[in-house]
Amino acid sequence: MTTAIPRRRMLLGALLAAALAGADQAHADADHWVIDEAHLSVNFLVDHIGFSSVLGMFLDAEGEFVYDPDAMELESGRVVIRTDSVFTNHEERDEHLRDDDFLDTGEYTEMIFTATSFEPDSDDGGQLTGDLELLGVTRPVTLDVTINRIDEYPIRDGFFGGYPFVLGASLRGTLNRSDWGMHYGIEEGLVGDEVELILELEARRQ
Repeated sequence: MTTAIPRRRMLLGALLAAALAGADQAHADADHWVIDEAHLSVNFLVDHIGFSSVLGMFLDAEGEFVYDPDAMELESGRVVIRTDSVFTNHEERDEHLRDDDFLDTGEYTEMIFTATSFEPDSDDGGQLTGDLELLGVTRPVTLDVTINRIDEYPIRDGFFGGYPFVLGASLRGTLNRSDWGMHYGIEEGLVGDEVELILELEARRQ
């Protein structure tokens, strides 16, 4: 004996299947990108007693993200920075930055940025917000993103390799280091509280 399936149940099932198929397709459209460490610059600029600003960088960092360029939708993203790789072209200052007045690299070996949202504001950029974990404190940071180019790279990936697909971007933002408990030199006016962030990257589609 055949049991008839109510039309309403069939309709609901069809709608659910269509919704799930659409979600799967949306997820499939997002690409996995790995940041090319040879083309990643993580830089910072901070005031020094009002006379000038010190430009520094971190030499050891890596990251990846899941992003759909057509829809400009970011699903996830993460950058990990080794704090002891800080470099300002002055050995004594770099050692000071590694101690517990600043980065305390013996206790906190990594600084981690985890993306939480991306809001496009043009065809080539938007606002990237994420959580920055530093010195055991996690607080939000927002970066202005300019997507410079998404295209096939003009140089082969090795002698027999193909031409990788690459996304290049520039990111800018500011933070107050005191928000993460880093207070050295602020009250005395020796080192600024506000830190300007300057990032440049190229990422390869996997």
